[in-house]
Amino acid sequence: MGHRLTKIYTRTGDDGTTGLGDGARVAKDCMRIEALGAVDELNSVLGMLLTERLPSAITEALTRIQHALFDLGGELSVPGHRIVQERRIEEMEALLDLWNDELAPLKDFILPGGTRPAAICHLARSVCRRAERRVYTLFHQETVSPVALRYLNRLSDLLFVLARTLNKTDGVGDVLWQPTQREDADR
Repeated sequence: MGHRLTKIYTRTGDDGTTGLGDGARVAKDCMRIEALGAVDELNSVLGMLLTERLPSAITEALTRIQHALFDLGGELSVPGHRIVQERRIEEMEALLDLWNDELAPLKDFILPGGTRPAAICHLARSVCRRAERRVYTLFHQETVSPVALRYLNRLSDLLFVLARTLNKTDGVGDVLWQPTQREDADR
């Protein structure tokens, strides 16, 4: 393993810059750091979800995903570096198919909610979408692996299915969206 942190504060960021994995210094609000921060936030939300009581297969999958997200952060921290492999996407697609096949087909839009774990999973999904947008913006400015973009896109799909799966596991139905126009028409 590379560098070990022996001191947490370095004061090197006091001037509004931060270091990338290749040693370059960039502004803390540059798009690469925005993308890294969004991926880090997603990983934190998944960590919060993992504190909940979850089926072991979901815990194992989310733990693997956390490691892959850390890899993605490493990839983003070194411009031009590639870590996340296509097989990670294929693994997620297999899980998506497995868990989605156990769910009733969707006929309506659903709202985030149901059980606490499902709600946290929906939060992770929306943070994942933001991370995807930030990485996509970076993709338009600098070299970013298209695999990273596909990985985040597929992950948000998986998190949606997992939220529904968690509700089903706990015997709670999805929270169906009721358009306000229907409410207004009933009055």
